[in-house]
Amino acid sequence: MDLKNNNVTIAGKIVAGFTFENEVCGEKFYMTDVLVYRNSGTYDLIPFMVSERFIDVGKDYRDCYILANGQFRSHNGHSGDKNRLILYVFARDVSISGDACEEHDLNSISLDGYICKEPKYRETPLGREIADALLAVNRPYGKSDYIPCICWGRNARYVSTLEAGTHLKLSGRIQSREYEKKLVDGTIDARTAYEVSISKIEVVEGEE
Repeated sequence: MDLKNNNVTIAGKIVAGFTFENEVCGEKFYMTDVLVYRNSGTYDLIPFMVSERFIDVGKDYRDCYILANGQFRSHNGHSGDKNRLILYVFARDVSISGDACEEHDLNSISLDGYICKEPKYRETPLGREIADALLAVNRPYGKSDYIPCICWGRNARYVSTLEAGTHLKLSGRIQSREYEKKLVDGTIDARTAYEVSISKIEVVEGEE
């Protein structure tokens, strides 16, 4: 499959067992979490889906290292009467080792898609500029993945001027972010958000 419009490469440590997720045309798929360190010493914990063709289902891969190429995908998850966007890396090529590979802690993504709602611009209490954008990235058979993206500084100012429907090419990294959401009954629910932190962005011009 052509991955040009949605291409992810990650390398990191497997930190959870593989659990069955679904079966498509007789092929079973499993989920785990991959821990990838940032240069700052913090880390991202990335959900990861892989076919049984790449793994031995009966083996414990925790603390092994994985190098994988694939796509960042999304689907709607249902919880009660609410929908939540579920995001994960879908593996197309996988290598697993008991030792750290040369490319350990690699995390890169490139996307080619369309802004599907007006970007939101804001500033942190310390004055740092941030903009959020939701990118629709086409998949075969009429499907699309909806990828939350975040950018900073002058990129944030630039993205905030763009309209829904703008065609973008961008690159960056997948990041995880923990936050707390106050529910209707007053309780606090700890959650994790996943998004693409943009480092480079380009508007595709000349479309009708």
